[in-house]
Amino acid sequence: MPNPEASASTAPDEKRQPRQSRLVKAALGCQRLSRFDVTLRNVSETGVGGVGPHVLNIGERITIFLPGHEPMLGTVRWVVDKRFGIETDKPVETVRLRVAHGDELRTADSIADFQIVPAPKIDTWRPGLTRATTLPGHFGRKR
Repeated sequence: MPNPEASASTAPDEKRQPRQSRLVKAALGCQRLSRFDVTLRNVSETGVGGVGPHVLNIGERITIFLPGHEPMLGTVRWVVDKRFGIETDKPVETVRLRVAHGDELRTADSIADFQIVPAPKIDTWRPGLTRATTLPGHFGRKR
């Protein structure tokens, strides 16, 4: 299956920006669909790629609401079903995107909170069973 992003029109001497695989919640807005939530899966300095609830139109102007960024305009460059690629008019600052999501690198010890939780103390008595008259191995039967 051909990659729709690979078939996007770029000039032969124009170098694509490296993409970072990300899972980022964002929002898009346009006159036709108003504002709606999307999930971005790829982010680069010059654009974003993701999936949303609506099918976008190639060439459509979109407002992108990214965490840690001011709203920015972009143009839809490719569409496959509900997946899309948008070229942004301003650069996406991936560092600001990472900070907005609290994606700093931390050791597991610094974020784990271990506690010893005692077993619950509940009464296991059930109606119809008596403790004093049961025989071992008879599971609640009376003599």
